[in-house]
Amino acid sequence: MIDCHTHSIHSDGVLIPSELIRRAAVAGYTSMAITDHADESNIDALVESLAKVCALYRRGPIIAVAGVELTHIPPGRIPALVKRARALGAKVVIGHGETLAEPVEPGTNAAYIKAGADILAHPGLVTDAECVLARKKSVFFEITARGGHSISNGHVAAAALRHGVGMVINTDAHAPGDLISDARALQVVLGAGLKEEDFRRMQLNAKALLGKPAR
Repeated sequence: MIDCHTHSIHSDGVLIPSELIRRAAVAGYTSMAITDHADESNIDALVESLAKVCALYRRGPIIAVAGVELTHIPPGRIPALVKRARALGAKVVIGHGETLAEPVEPGTNAAYIKAGADILAHPGLVTDAECVLARKKSVFFEITARGGHSISNGHVAAAALRHGVGMVINTDAHAPGDLISDARALQVVLGAGLKEEDFRRMQLNAKALLGKPAR
């Protein structure tokens, strides 16, 4: 399993980063990103702290990278924070999309796509216009294993396929029980109306993302 979206105690997860990485390794993960929630109040310290731990996991058996999930940011501030995250060295920049499970401000999806976030997490009822832009900007859409957020997986998958938008399968893990096997991830993908070949492609997308140089 390659998972680009997990959380530690640095936001609302329950494990310190080292234990999160260890438990992921035991669960069969080969690569992961720790992407705690961030805004202007914590982004500098967060990226620095996660980078210290993830630097110890560069050669396996599990590779871990430091990222952020920019969360409930007003759309007008999103471009500056995406840029700030990259300048700080965040390997993966996730935008907390317009999930149906939370009161995310309208316009958030489009703002993250325009700003060039790596992944738009749980984007809810993403529009055709957002899909067209996401393909142009090479922003991945997330198919999520997390309850609540996952209710729009079918819509997201169909829209992404229709417009040729790349996808990744993530857990949005907050606790040990949220980590999943490849077999479970495949079930989530199939449940979204996708195929096994889509799951393989999604894992290749995630592998390429975690292995890319920071922008």
